[in-house]
Amino acid sequence: MTEWEDDAYVLSARAHGESGAIVDLLTETHGRHAAHVAGAASRRMKPFLQPGARVVVNYRARVPDQLGSATLEPIGEGPSALFDDPLALAGLSSAAAVTAGALPERQAHPGAFLALEALIGCLPLTEVWPAVYVRFEAGLLQDLGFGLDLSRCAATGSVDDLVYVSPRTGRAVSRAAGEPYRDKMLILPPFMLSAQGGLNPGDIGAGMALTGHFLDQFVFAAMNRPLPAPRERLLERLRDAGAL
Repeated sequence: MTEWEDDAYVLSARAHGESGAIVDLLTETHGRHAAHVAGAASRRMKPFLQPGARVVVNYRARVPDQLGSATLEPIGEGPSALFDDPLALAGLSSAAAVTAGALPERQAHPGAFLALEALIGCLPLTEVWPAVYVRFEAGLLQDLGFGLDLSRCAATGSVDDLVYVSPRTGRAVSRAAGEPYRDKMLILPPFMLSAQGGLNPGDIGAGMALTGHFLDQFVFAAMNRPLPAPRERLLERLRDAGAL
């Protein structure tokens, strides 16, 4: 018998049987886990089975490798606090879908949990959260072992004027070294180098293109899957809002 309790975020839930659901969870110390939750169709539980809801999980399974069952205790308001902000909800849905698609099951990824926690905490801040979302995806790559190296120029070792990223290696490139190949380079927005970097027009689009490229190349393509549809919808909403 396997039993544990952990903090978690709901990533997705799908109906199972008359009143239950299979819930995909990102836990703080046990990684990504799916579990059967009885009574999930109840009026009390439905609001807390939305992507991004914070819960305490009590998990039990007879055999470690089989689907277990869980009870969930909600923490806080959950995503209902964002119902008046469709763009932030789109960001939350995208983050949950990317997390669920990228992380293997039952492997501890505390860095991914902390990155999602930081993003969710910033979603009420309209002017801030899109940049935090880009950093969230970069953090997810880091936790999966595909972190971007933005510390110095891959060609010269310089730490100054880093404005490009090599699409092959994920390493930063200075303006001078990258200029002859600028059409093949990814743009490195200043906010990814420093929290004090500030945001300029086009920076969020460049950041999303950067993290999206490496999520696709290193994570989803390896599983023969495209980037999740909620992420594409987020890009459309950000574009419509003039935020890219």
